[in-house]
Amino acid sequence: MNLPGYDFLSAPLWLISLLHVLTLSLHFAAMNFVVGGILVVLTGRFPDRWDDPTVQKLVRLFPSVMAAVVTLGVAPLLFVQLVFPRQIYSSSIVSGWFWLMVVPAVILSYYSLYAASFSGANGARRGAYFLLALVGFLYVSLVYSSVFSMSERPDLIQKLYAGIPSGTVWNPSLGDYAWRWLHMMLGAVTVGGFFVAFLGRDNPAAYVVGRKFFLWGFVLSSCTGVGYLLSLGPILPGFMRTPGAWSLIVGILLALGSMHLLFTHKLGICAGMLFSSLVLMVVNRHYVRLVRLEGQFDPSGWKVQMQTSPFLMFLACFIASIGLVWYMLRLFFRKV
Repeated sequence: MNLPGYDFLSAPLWLISLLHVLTLSLHFAAMNFVVGGILVVLTGRFPDRWDDPTVQKLVRLFPSVMAAVVTLGVAPLLFVQLVFPRQIYSSSIVSGWFWLMVVPAVILSYYSLYAASFSGANGARRGAYFLLALVGFLYVSLVYSSVFSMSERPDLIQKLYAGIPSGTVWNPSLGDYAWRWLHMMLGAVTVGGFFVAFLGRDNPAAYVVGRKFFLWGFVLSSCTGVGYLLSLGPILPGFMRTPGAWSLIVGILLALGSMHLLFTHKLGICAGMLFSSLVLMVVNRHYVRLVRLEGQFDPSGWKVQMQTSPFLMFLACFIASIGLVWYMLRLFFRKV
């Protein structure tokens, strides 16, 4: 019996990369809303935290946006595995048990958000549920950072699996992902601060809280971003010769512009610039992966065997789902 071959891409590399960047950016935007929003809600100096109308909006929104986080997280994971199947599969096997525990962690966080929204006026219980959800999110983000950074080190994967093949190995190369993880988490604080300011634009106290978190999240994420860039070490010159260097510069300028626009109350344009800088951050990360794997794996070497119908089905469902989410958000804000 001759088994079918799978050593091909079902669409051009540029199309898969474009869809990966787009869907991952949308996933990060939704995730940053939830994670950053929870951090602001738990630590922001609101006069009456759980009675504040902006906080109440966030509490009601978190479960719905979490559904978008999960849904939008599936597509980029599938797209990246189309191009880098051996690398990602191998690294997830090395940390198999940590990888499998992502599903329970997501379920725990998801139900904790619902429990918080149903907890009524009990502030202590609501805060505990949010804290539990936040722990789950932090675990998932650490596992993903560890596994995906390991996928760029085939030599490390081989060494770790040869030593302990039980799937209980955490990526020991902390320098490969620690700065990036901190940069992403503090970026979530920035985005969370923006959404608190946006939802509380008619609430002076909430607007001030959101603006402060946006400012400090931006400053700290910029510092950790520089740390991440320097941590690239020997591959930094190679990265600076890619288009990622230009996307990095433009992304920084857009982020600076978004901060100015937030402080001048031009929130619509600010949102567009902030999301654009997030997209460019994902583009930067894509080029870092390519540079790290240079000489070991070249994705442009894949042959293409176009499968049109699955991609057309994905695009149709994707556009419909984005439209549905937009409609649901319009209904939500029409009622609040």
